[in-house]
Amino acid sequence: MKVLSIQSVVAHGHVGNSAAVFPLQRIGVEVVPIPTVNFSNHTGYGAWRGPLIPPPDVAEILLGVEERGIFPQVDAVLSGYQGGAGIADVIIDAVRRVKAANPAALYACDPVMGNAKSGCFVAPEIPVLLRDRVVPVADIITPNQFELGFLTGTEPVSIDSTLASADLARAMGPSTVLVTSVERLDREEGTIEMLVVDGAGAWLVTTPHLPFKANGSGDVTAALFTAHYVQTKDAALALERTASSVFDLIDLTYRSGERELRLVQAQEFYAAPRMQFKAEQVR
Repeated sequence: MKVLSIQSVVAHGHVGNSAAVFPLQRIGVEVVPIPTVNFSNHTGYGAWRGPLIPPPDVAEILLGVEERGIFPQVDAVLSGYQGGAGIADVIIDAVRRVKAANPAALYACDPVMGNAKSGCFVAPEIPVLLRDRVVPVADIITPNQFELGFLTGTEPVSIDSTLASADLARAMGPSTVLVTSVERLDREEGTIEMLVVDGAGAWLVTTPHLPFKANGSGDVTAALFTAHYVQTKDAALALERTASSVFDLIDLTYRSGERELRLVQAQEFYAAPRMQFKAEQVR
């Protein structure tokens, strides 16, 4: 399996491709990483150095990869945080060209905008751009509950309302919606959930909620789910594998006392998920 991953790169820490590439490689996926920024560290530190890669330069890298004959081999295109509006056109064009070369290829978009606690943390034009232009060409999207609400103009707060919002998102174009960080009011205390919806049904997985903000965990989630879903075509199994690996990664990081994900130290959890969480079919 081969994934073309168009995301940010940081020298220190693990977000974007610096979070997604290694877990994918550890489960046997060949990754073609395309950088959109090259920062010293993620922006959560409040200060960073390094450039945004101009969209024409990203397009040039993609063209060079295409000229090597790689696009027919690509099984999935993956994108995450979009630092500027111009990169969307480059991603959309890359998806079109990959699918022309391999019609079976899927596009997985993590529509990064923000979260319920901090609100939007991207440029004001990005959420609208994601909603109106990028998400409609995606096959898989992996929003959190807050991002799902923006995309669909709804306020998902329960299983039923989150399912309804996911259905609205699927009507926009994507066939598969993975909702991360589902926090319904009636959930068991000390837990957090993920919900996946596709044409075959809907499944919910519940894990303990750790009091820890793990930058990059969403990037790992999107990458692993995409790979497992493409390989198995089974949303419930892909969800179980992803939830198992990501929980153990976050738990290991939390117990280490470190700020950055213990991405390398957790590698066996990607290669051999413990499968400690069962997906419950909710539709």
